[in-house]
Amino acid sequence: MGQVLALAISAVLLAGFYASMAYGLGLIYGVLRVVNLAHGGMIMASAYLSWVLFTRFNIDPYLAIPIVMVVFFVVGVAMYKGLVRFLPRGAAGGVQSLLLLFGVWLVIRNIAYLLFTGDDQAVRTSYSTASISIFGNSYSLNRVLVFVISLVAVAVLQLWLSRTYTGKAVRAVTENSGSSTLVGIDVERVYALTFGVGTALAGLAGVLASTLFAFNPSFGSGELLKSFVIIVLGGLGSVVGIAVGALVLSFAEIFAIYVVPSYLTAAVGFVLLVVVLVVRPSGLFGAKVLR
Repeated sequence: MGQVLALAISAVLLAGFYASMAYGLGLIYGVLRVVNLAHGGMIMASAYLSWVLFTRFNIDPYLAIPIVMVVFFVVGVAMYKGLVRFLPRGAAGGVQSLLLLFGVWLVIRNIAYLLFTGDDQAVRTSYSTASISIFGNSYSLNRVLVFVISLVAVAVLQLWLSRTYTGKAVRAVTENSGSSTLVGIDVERVYALTFGVGTALAGLAGVLASTLFAFNPSFGSGELLKSFVIIVLGGLGSVVGIAVGALVLSFAEIFAIYVVPSYLTAAVGFVLLVVVLVVRPSGLFGAKVLR
């Protein structure tokens, strides 16, 4: 029983990081209907920015979160205005967006190789090896902090979407962009803002990842795939669903050790994805308007 409780707490903590990875990808798809394949590259790039701020300027990674998010918000808005907004809407635009943003990801990866080589890097702070006791079991302090920050992020995102004028405009554009224009909402501005916020959330995930894992320019591909699994599990366009999808995925991976060898646990999430697509294609919460 004690081992099961320890694994359950580990799964909950892991779900916090998984959710932080998927927020940005889900937000951008929910509003723009664009699958942002550059999402993994943004996570990797923000991990490197966190590392640079820590090693060269001695800025703690958690204190660097506002800096990184602002930088990546600007990058996201620039990417939308310089590239994404020129894509046609509809099915053709969906295919072109996949190719375009995959190309952006490759460019980001190769720039990282040029700047940092392929060596693994890691952010090692004075508390990297610190632990905290929960119900008699020790857990990494960084994992607990990542979980708390992820909870704060989803709460702020939910409040922004439901309580602010800008957030309500985002939800209106998600439901019907044509009608939103008729009531005075600047749809292009909402799209640019959403792409910026989604990229900033990818930046947040990269900072959190840098405190947990070693990384190199290839980092981000696995995180992108798991983000897809999470948003499909939770339902495209559901912020709360993303959090639940992250929880389902983390529990499936952690408790899979009772069923499959440890080296196969990474594949459990993709098996779960196939099952959900067959049984409930709309996800656990359904593919609805952001809420």
